[in-house]
Amino acid sequence: MAIKPIVPKGVPYPDELSRIDYEPPIKAWTETPVEFKPNMFCYGNKPEDIETVGFPNPRKWSVKDEDWKLPENWKEIILEGMRERLDKYRSFRLFMDICVRCGACADKCHFFIGGGDPKNMPVVRAELLRSIYRKYFTGSGKAFGKLACARELTIGVLKELWYYAYQCTECRRCSLFCPYGIDTAEITIIARELLNLLGLNIHWLSASVAKCYRTGNHLGILPHTFREYFNMYINDLEAVTGIRVTPTHNRKGAEILYVVPSGDYFDERGTYLTMGTMLLFHELGLDYTWSTYASDGGNFGFFTSNEMAKRLNSKIYAEAKRLGVKWILGGECGHMWRVMHQYMNTWNGPPDFLEEPVSPITGTKFENAKSTKMVHICEFTADLIKNNKLKLDPSRNNHLKVTFHDSCNTARGMGFLEEPRYIIKNVCNNFYEMPPNTIREQTFCCGSGSGLNASENMEERLRGGLPRANAVKYVQEKHGVNMLACICAIDRAVLPPLMDYWVPGMTVTGVHEMVANALVCKGEKKRTTDLRGEPLPGKEGGENV
Repeated sequence: MAIKPIVPKGVPYPDELSRIDYEPPIKAWTETPVEFKPNMFCYGNKPEDIETVGFPNPRKWSVKDEDWKLPENWKEIILEGMRERLDKYRSFRLFMDICVRCGACADKCHFFIGGGDPKNMPVVRAELLRSIYRKYFTGSGKAFGKLACARELTIGVLKELWYYAYQCTECRRCSLFCPYGIDTAEITIIARELLNLLGLNIHWLSASVAKCYRTGNHLGILPHTFREYFNMYINDLEAVTGIRVTPTHNRKGAEILYVVPSGDYFDERGTYLTMGTMLLFHELGLDYTWSTYASDGGNFGFFTSNEMAKRLNSKIYAEAKRLGVKWILGGECGHMWRVMHQYMNTWNGPPDFLEEPVSPITGTKFENAKSTKMVHICEFTADLIKNNKLKLDPSRNNHLKVTFHDSCNTARGMGFLEEPRYIIKNVCNNFYEMPPNTIREQTFCCGSGSGLNASENMEERLRGGLPRANAVKYVQEKHGVNMLACICAIDRAVLPPLMDYWVPGMTVTGVHEMVANALVCKGEKKRTTDLRGEPLPGKEGGENV
């Protein structure tokens, strides 16, 4: 019997949403005003959130209002902000100048594929900002105006820029196909920085950033609550395995600081992942600790401004220094790792007070982490498996037919492709890849990254996630796949509603949940269920491995 899709309120049914009109508008895009469609944009930020982090123009406003309550000199603020960034970032000026509008990126964006809006072609989305650049910063634009594709910066143009800057997940898939190497995600980052100068952010982002700045995590969870969560995980893990793990928090002198995204102790899929890593570390006897202050490796500041991302990233290294650890182990997160590998040393400087990471179990020196002093949990576990340090029974995951979603920031952003697959193939017997043009460097985005994982823009999210969902549906129909694995907290949070809508019956997991299911531990009781409490195949009678 077919499983019916779960359709969020206000969103059309899948058969209607999948009828996409790619017919271009009659008028030129410069003459087509932006239309703010319901379920296609996020709510505006609240004043208390941007006050917390010192952003300008805190006030109550609504995206639906005609008056966005901007300062009188808003135009000068934007143009001066552009001037500063053109002088500061040579890449930004280059990206403004070299695009020849060849269209190689046009059909690569998941939002254009899923929605058909021509302004979501990466080339046109970038033109929204590039047209302003031409008008005010090039001789041809100043002299010829529209003939040079230059536009006056008006309130309408500003609103259009805002609307589409928050219909980009900065996934960089378009950049992969650009013959000139233009990184359109960087253009989106700059556009959002400029909008922030006027206090134009979205609530989901600004609230998360403010909470992280204040408490160390995007959820605003305080240290004592953080500890209480862990007590629940410890009890649940003991019920399944008979093993009582003993994690520590804020322990000075531990060898390793373990940092995860906040989704790992809040989102349902994340909690199983957290239980899995605690079981793994207990089995290894790993000398590690958690911090209740640097309790989130995720960095929503990255989707706000470079300066905000720098401020939020610094807490991890401040805690590592305070606790006196040797190196840092990072969890299954997406943008945390892109920040670490592409921006961290420029922002916060090499952490020379830490040691080059060496696995205390295998002796492997992680030379790729020589600069950041931070190792990905999948690198760590893949090394354990390669060196035969874990006893695994992959038949415990025989009820799963697994495919793997490459998260944009780890795959395309840092080339992290093989380690998760190596782990999955060693803990599961049934693994199937999605079509090659939808994975690895060419992976499709979840459609809800870069702070767009709110509920009020659900139609936008479902449209943006359609290309990924189509690839998952392909392996579901061909191989009976029922589990979608990923190594990103945002993915684990936003893929379930996407699957419920487009690919009913598909479940989402983190890699280390499956590791824990397969892990045969010393002193464990007869295991009959996985971490979710579902029966293990062939173990219903309680037979030990």
